[in-house]
Amino acid sequence: MSDEKKEVTNITSITSVGSHYQELEDHEIDLAAVTSHPISIGDVGTTLTSDQKWFILNRLNFQGLVSLENIPIQASFMIEKIEGLTVEESVEIVKTTIHNHREDINYPSEDYDLLIKLIEYNDSHDGGDKYNTDFHEIVDWELQIKLEASLIAYHSPYPEVRAVTDPFDDPSVPVETVRVYIAGVIWTAIGAVINQLFAERQPGITLDASVVQVFLYPTGLILERILPKWKFKVWRYTIDLNPGPWTFKEQFLATLFYSVSGVSSYVSYNIHVQKLKFFYDNQWADFGYQTLLILSNNFLGFGFAGVMRKFAVYPVEAYWPTLLPTIALNRALMQPEKREKINGWSISKYRFFFYMFIFSFVYFWIPDFLFNAVSTFNWLTWISPNNFNLAMITGSFAGLGLNPIPTFDWNYLNFNYALTIPFYSQASQYVGSIITFFCIIGVYWSNYKWTAYLPINSSSLFTNTGEPYEVTSILNSKSLLDQSKYDVYGPPFYSAANLVLYGAFFALYPFAIVYEIGTKYESMYSAMKSFILGLRNYRKSTFEGFDDPHTRMMTAYKEVPDWAFLCVLIIALVLSIICVKIYPAETPVWGIFFALGINFVFLIPITAVYSRTGFGFGLNVLVELIVGYALPGNGLALNFIKAFGYNIDGQAQNYITDQKMAHYVKIPPRSLFRVQMLSVFIASFIQLGILNFCIDHIKGYCELDNPQKFTCPNSRVFYSASILWGVIGPKKVFDGLYPILRWTFLMGFLLAIPCLIFKRYGPRKITKYFEPTIIIGGMLIWAPYNLSYYTGGLYLSFFFMFYLKRKYQSWWTKYNYILTSGLSAGLAFSSIIMFFAVEYKTVYLSWWGNNVPYAGIDGGVGQQSLLDPTSVPGGYFGPRAGHFP
Repeated sequence: MSDEKKEVTNITSITSVGSHYQELEDHEIDLAAVTSHPISIGDVGTTLTSDQKWFILNRLNFQGLVSLENIPIQASFMIEKIEGLTVEESVEIVKTTIHNHREDINYPSEDYDLLIKLIEYNDSHDGGDKYNTDFHEIVDWELQIKLEASLIAYHSPYPEVRAVTDPFDDPSVPVETVRVYIAGVIWTAIGAVINQLFAERQPGITLDASVVQVFLYPTGLILERILPKWKFKVWRYTIDLNPGPWTFKEQFLATLFYSVSGVSSYVSYNIHVQKLKFFYDNQWADFGYQTLLILSNNFLGFGFAGVMRKFAVYPVEAYWPTLLPTIALNRALMQPEKREKINGWSISKYRFFFYMFIFSFVYFWIPDFLFNAVSTFNWLTWISPNNFNLAMITGSFAGLGLNPIPTFDWNYLNFNYALTIPFYSQASQYVGSIITFFCIIGVYWSNYKWTAYLPINSSSLFTNTGEPYEVTSILNSKSLLDQSKYDVYGPPFYSAANLVLYGAFFALYPFAIVYEIGTKYESMYSAMKSFILGLRNYRKSTFEGFDDPHTRMMTAYKEVPDWAFLCVLIIALVLSIICVKIYPAETPVWGIFFALGINFVFLIPITAVYSRTGFGFGLNVLVELIVGYALPGNGLALNFIKAFGYNIDGQAQNYITDQKMAHYVKIPPRSLFRVQMLSVFIASFIQLGILNFCIDHIKGYCELDNPQKFTCPNSRVFYSASILWGVIGPKKVFDGLYPILRWTFLMGFLLAIPCLIFKRYGPRKITKYFEPTIIIGGMLIWAPYNLSYYTGGLYLSFFFMFYLKRKYQSWWTKYNYILTSGLSAGLAFSSIIMFFAVEYKTVYLSWWGNNVPYAGIDGGVGQQSLLDPTSVPGGYFGPRAGHFP
C-alpha cells in the first residue's frame, strides 16, 4: 500500500458504522500523519463515481478547488464517512433530525425541507448528468440521504458551524503550554487596558478576542523561536517549555485566556457612580473596597457556569452565533488552505484579513478625526439645523435617529454585530425598535407625564425645572434618602424614551420566562434534572445524555466537575460578604443571597435565548425594582445588589461562550478552567488601575460635553436607575410618578399566551422565524442610543447574513467572518493610536466637515425640549411642592 493510501486509511476508516453516536474513534485522526502527504480525490471514496464525489464537494462548499490532487482533510474525511454509512442508518438519523429540529429557527429551511423530501421520496435512482443541479433537489436519493445524514452525525446541522469547525480531532496536539500562559498574560494585560479605557466612550471601542488572535499568532511564533527547548519535572508533571511548532490549539487557548476577561467589568459602573463627585462622591470606596467588589462579582458568575454548560454548551441547538468570527479567524491564521476560486475570488483568508485590517486602520481616521460628518451622518438636520421637530425625529445625538443613511463608520455599522448575528434576529430587534419609535413620539408630543419639558431621548434624570438631577441634594451623610431634603428638591423625571424603555423592560421579564419555558420546557427540565443528578452523583460524566458529534469528541478529555464550580462560587460569596461588612456599603447580606436566587431562576431562559439568537438581556431592571421595594431610600444597596444581580448571569454567559468555543475547537475543559481563573484574576486588578486613572487624569471624564466622547453613557444609566429605584423607590414611582409602569408586567405576561399559541399552531414557515422575545428586546435600544446605531447594520445584515449566505454560500463561508474580524481589528488599533496621538492631547481639526454634525439643535445648541419648563406656573412642572410622591 502506498504512503498516500496509508494516510487516507489513517484518517477516515470507520470502525463501526452502526454506532455513530458512540464511537469516539470515528472522529480521531493523527494530524501530523495525514498532512504529511497530499490526498487526491481518487484516493478516497473508491466506490463512488467522480460525479458523486463532485456533488459531495459542492455540498461541502469545496466546488472552487483549483486542484483535486490535494483536497482538504475535511473533504476526504466526510467522503469516507458518507461512503461507509448505511442507508438504513441514514434514514434513522434524518428522521430523528426532522423531529428534533422542527422548531429550530437556526436550521436552514431549505436544508430541513430537503430532509423531509428525502424521507418522503425514498426511491433510489441514477442521477446521470443531473449532478450539477442544486443539491437541494433530489438527483441521487441514496447518495443524498447518506450525505445529509453524515453532515448531521459526523459534523453539524448548521452551515455556520461547519464553516468554522472540523468534524475530527487530534487529542495529541499540544494545548496547555508555558507559551500559552506567557502570551495570554501579555495580551490580557494589553486588552484590559484598552477595553477599560474606552468602555465609557460613546460609542465604545473594544479589542475583541477575534482581533487579539491576530497578534497572538506572531507572539506564539516568537516564543516558539526564543524559548529554550527544555523539559523539567514538577511533581508528577513534565513541563516542556517549547514543544515544537506553535499549534492551532495553543493559539486558541491563548485567545480564550484573553476572551474571558476581554470586556470591562460591570462593577466599573458602581465605582464610577460612587467615586465621581457629581454622582455619589463616596470617597471611602478605596482600592480595598474595589478589589473585594470586583473579585467577588466576577467569580460568582464563574461559579454559575457549571450549571449552564448542560443547556448552553453541550446541546447542538445552542450554537452561539456571536462567537463564530473568532473561530473563523483562528482557522484562517493557523490552518493551511487549499487553492480555491470562489465566485472569481482566489485570495486566501489570511491575506484577505490583512487587507481588510489595513483598509479599516487607515479609513477610521476619516470618520473619527478628519471628517466627523462621515461618522455621524445626520444630514437631514443640516437642511434646517434649528428645526426642533426635525432634530427630534432624525437627529443622531439629541433625537430618535430616523435616518435612512445614518453613518459610514464601521464602529456604528457593527454596533449590533451586523455580520455575526443572524438576520432574523437583527430584523426582529429592528421591528421592536420601530414600534417603540412611534410609542416615544406619542408619549412626547402628548406631553404624557411631563416628558415634553425634557429632552426626548436622554438616559439622565431631571428635576422639575429640566436640570440634571443631583442625588447628593437629597442624601444624608450615609448616602441614604433625607426626606426633608427631598421635600424641597422634588422627585426626578424620565425622558420619553427612558419611560418607554422601562415599560418594555418590565414587560420583557414575565414574557420571557413564560414564553421560553412554554417553548423550551423539555430541554430546560432535562438540564435542571441533569444538574441535580450530577450533584448527587458527582462521578457521573457531565457529557452523559449528549450525543452530537462535537460533544462526542470532547469525551476524550477530562471534565471539570460541578463541585469545582461550586467551590469558586462559595469563595466569591465569602468575599462579597466581607465587602459589605467592613465597608459602609449600607447593604444587608441577604441581598447577596437574593441576587444568587433570582439569577438561578432566570438563568436558563435568558441564556437559552442568547445562545440561539445572539440577543441577551440582563436582570438589572428587575433586581433594582425588587431591591427598591425591600430597601427604600437606599441607592447604595441597590447599586451593590444590582451589580451582582446582573453580572452573575452576564459573567456566566461570558464564560459559557468561551466554553462553547473550546467545545468547537476541542480544547480540554480543565485547561480552559485554569486559564479562565488566572485571566479574570489578572484582568480585575488591571481594570481597577485603568478605571482609577481615567477618573483622576482624564479631564472632564464622564461629563456630557467631553471632547473625547468619554460621556459615560453606561454609568449614567446606572446612576439614574439608582436614584429613581433606589433612593426614591418604586413605591413613589408606581403610586405617584408613573403608575402605568406597574401594568406593563401584566401586559408582558398576558402577551406571552397568544404568542405561545401562535408559535405552536401557526404556519410553520412563519412561526419558525417568529421570536417575540427578540422583538421586545429591540424596544430596549433607546436612551441614550437610537435608530442611527442600528439602521446601517440592518442593511449589512440583510446583504451578508441573508442574501450572500443564500446565494453565494461558498463565498460567505470562506470570507464573511474574516471580513468582520479584519474591519474590527483595524478600527480598534486605529482608535488606540488616534487616542494617544491626538485625542488625549485634545487636538481638533475645526472645519465644516467636523463641525456640521454638532451644529444646531441636534448638536445641543438652542432648544432641547418641546416645552419650556420655566413657563409653567410656579416655574416648575410636575406635582406641586408639599404633594411630592
